[in-house]
Amino acid sequence: MEEVVSKSFMCCVAGLVFVGGFVFVGLQWHPSPSHYVPGRVTAGDGSNDDALSLDSLPRQLGDQMTLCKSYAVIAKENNNLQLAWHLSAQIRAAQQLLSLAATRGTPVVWEEAEPIMREMSALIFQAKELHYDSATMLMKLKAEMQALEEMANTAATQSATFGQLAAEAIPKSLHCLSLRLVTKWATDEKLRNKVQVMQNSFAPKLTNSSLYHFCVFSDNVLGASVVINSTIMNANDPELLVFHVVTDAVNLGAMQTWFALNDFKGVAIEIRNVESFTWLNATYVPVLKQLQDADTKSYYFKSNSQGGGEAQKTALKFRNPKYLSMLNHLRFYIPEVYSKLDKVVFLDDDVVVQRDLSDLFSLDLHGNVNGAVETCLESFHRFHKYLNFSHPKIKSSFDPEACGWAFGMNVFDLVKWRENNVTARYHYWQEQNVDRTLWKLGTLPAGLLAFYGLTEPLDRRWHILGLGYDANIDAESIDSGAVVHYNGNMKPWLKLAMSRYKPVWERYVDYQNSYLQQCNFH
Repeated sequence: MEEVVSKSFMCCVAGLVFVGGFVFVGLQWHPSPSHYVPGRVTAGDGSNDDALSLDSLPRQLGDQMTLCKSYAVIAKENNNLQLAWHLSAQIRAAQQLLSLAATRGTPVVWEEAEPIMREMSALIFQAKELHYDSATMLMKLKAEMQALEEMANTAATQSATFGQLAAEAIPKSLHCLSLRLVTKWATDEKLRNKVQVMQNSFAPKLTNSSLYHFCVFSDNVLGASVVINSTIMNANDPELLVFHVVTDAVNLGAMQTWFALNDFKGVAIEIRNVESFTWLNATYVPVLKQLQDADTKSYYFKSNSQGGGEAQKTALKFRNPKYLSMLNHLRFYIPEVYSKLDKVVFLDDDVVVQRDLSDLFSLDLHGNVNGAVETCLESFHRFHKYLNFSHPKIKSSFDPEACGWAFGMNVFDLVKWRENNVTARYHYWQEQNVDRTLWKLGTLPAGLLAFYGLTEPLDRRWHILGLGYDANIDAESIDSGAVVHYNGNMKPWLKLAMSRYKPVWERYVDYQNSYLQQCNFH
């Protein structure tokens, strides 16, 4: 949303600069009505073929409308309402003519354009005679640009505020779904017994390294369901898949109920509570230790941001308590959570799988720990974007032009992870950043540091990013992607979602499900 506002503002500024230049040149030489060439050219004399060209008429009308719009603004500010009215009337006439031509599918002809162009030329000449000179025009345009800049800054701040609030809020339908599932879990003893039997039957598969193991850490029932359902539906051998879901205590019953009541082709799905990992405590985990710090609490949980504009937008983005969620940081403890596994594929809960992923488990990572798709096609996805290279510890240890990569679909070699003690590297950098001077946002900067020199670039088609913020991803890229990722604020389960991307996600949602219907999912 911020990008849209920024682009709109840039378009406004560019337009005003163009108008200013156009007016400046136009005022240095602009014909009086008696010198208006197109009106005096007759067909067949060859003196002005461009003036007679049907393709040039819309351009000439557009040029004159641009001048008339500028003069209309200045006429109003000089209280010359009659001239402003006449200018506006001719602008509307020109717009109606162009619209009519587009509707009927035939070009504008000279006979219908000439009266409007002649009248606009006369009005422009009249405005010039009133001494609306270039200096005045440029001063007015500068004032307009300043006003537009203030409006754009205000709109950008409001957009950031409302967009962030909408992205962080739990939709009513999702909240309803969780409540109904938890109620079912709490009141249905047979269901709880069924889940226990299912979990026991899955036990042999949970530590079998010859199977394909996937990790999903989420508090979003529907998001996790789409990830798992889409992976199963596109698998060549679904019976070889094992899913390890970790959620929080609040959503544990809802997760258990959903995966017990719906058909996932008998695939092994383990569901655990992150709070049952008692070893993940403030003594061992830097993030949890930082949560005990008063300054950290104030930074993330109090609305005390100062300033406005860009500073306020940055504060809104960074001061999100989700970045301290243990579910968000659990990815750095996968080898300890699954101590008997050798390789896993990590999937975020805002992805959709579109291809069989079994080949990921046979990829040669060349001794590296993390297989990930790099994101450095553009400069803002290099290390200097995520990290503070004015800090000596960052500057002396890392290359600012090194490629960033993405979480969301990662292949982790847990054997190499343990050998390189990546979790300890993560702990070190997290502790160094207690004052948030190395980086500010999320888990990715910590991941870039912890996996530095240990990441194997994957083919970009494994992981297509940006469906949660980029409106310009081409359909071919999306169709070719093994995994598509709705990273960004516009998640597919939110009203903020971009409509052209939503069907990819909805393909794996059964809207006939009674719980979804009761909670008005559609």
